Amino acid sequence: MIDFLIGRFVKDSRNISDPSVRRSYGAFAGAVGIIVNLALSLAKISAGTLFGSISVTADGINNLSDSGSAVVTLIGFKLSGKPADRDHPFGHERIEYLTGFILGIVILLVGVELIKMSVSRIIDPRPTLTSDLMIAILIISVAVKLWLAKFYSRVAELISSSAVKAASADSMNDVLTTSAVLCGLLVSRYFGYQIDGWMGMGVALFILRSGIMILKSLLGPILGEMPDPELVEKIERKVRSYKGIINVHDLVVHRYGPNVIFATVHAEVDAKGSFISSHDLIDCIERDCAREMNINLVIHLDPVITDDKEINGLKKMTEDIVRSVEPTLSIHDFRVVKGDTHTNLIFDVLIPADYDISDSKAIEKIERAIKEKDPAFFPVITIDRNYASTYINEVGSE
Repeated sequence: MIDFLIGRFVKDSRNISDPSVRRSYGAFAGAVGIIVNLALSLAKISAGTLFGSISVTADGINNLSDSGSAVVTLIGFKLSGKPADRDHPFGHERIEYLTGFILGIVILLVGVELIKMSVSRIIDPRPTLTSDLMIAILIISVAVKLWLAKFYSRVAELISSSAVKAASADSMNDVLTTSAVLCGLLVSRYFGYQIDGWMGMGVALFILRSGIMILKSLLGPILGEMPDPELVEKIERKVRSYKGIINVHDLVVHRYGPNVIFATVHAEVDAKGSFISSHDLIDCIERDCAREMNINLVIHLDPVITDDKEINGLKKMTEDIVRSVEPTLSIHDFRVVKGDTHTNLIFDVLIPADYDISDSKAIEKIERAIKEKDPAFFPVITIDRNYASTYINEVGSE
């Protein structure tokens, strides 16, 4: 049914790479959320007020906040679709992160307010009037919210939206909270225990948890998080697939929204090849990545010597020494400059972003290990931080 609705209301729904189609998905998800949550909210607040149930009223207010959040999500997709301008050359897609952040803040505020109401009911408990109508409303709400969570999850999966994914998680939390409220009403009805205030407190705590989880999931992309490992592997595999590319390293990925990706990478080519041919190859790879992967890729050309046995031997020796110091380290841009009294081994060391040793300490350990091998070797080391994955890709470091 979900795919049927998507096909019915989202034009050209299979062309997800098109930003306009993605915005249509977001608008459709927002509209469905507004309608469903508003209907559930009106039913629960009316029933809770009529029969004096703080937990049912709180659950209705929670749905009302969800409806407001859907409005925020809808506005976010609309604003994030604005084209780039002079002041925002990378576009406005990061607005989607901000709207999701606002959603989390709103949910936290609603949770705090509901805690106050619940505490008041716990201190001054009142008999709750239960009715078949109120129980039926809650049962229907659980079923509808289960469907809505699945709907949001499907849309989030298709368009990779953190905001819609947050809405799916919130809907699943609503299933749990509404079920708890329903159980509380049944206990009150059949056993006479007045736990309405405690159920209201449970709803409020679920709401607070949902808000915290949403904010936590959005802080990463807002602050700048590690790119998806699958995306990193896809880019590296794509570049290495071209004949003439020996290896890649120093990949950096920048996101300016779910669909705006900029990346830079160093690509190694044979130093004996034609510079013009290598440059043409790099241009071709950049164009293909833009067209096929929607990634603005800039490639730095690194010529390497591949047929000098002595240099290759020294490189292998240096790789082994560096890995003996720390298995997660790798080297690249290796060069050799011979002198009368010593030999310079010039190379970059790529270390994980979470490596807890300072650059100077890492250099000191590697230098000491190399000089122990042969005092005539003089290492000239540049430290590179790995901004694409926590640990070094073994394939890429060979």
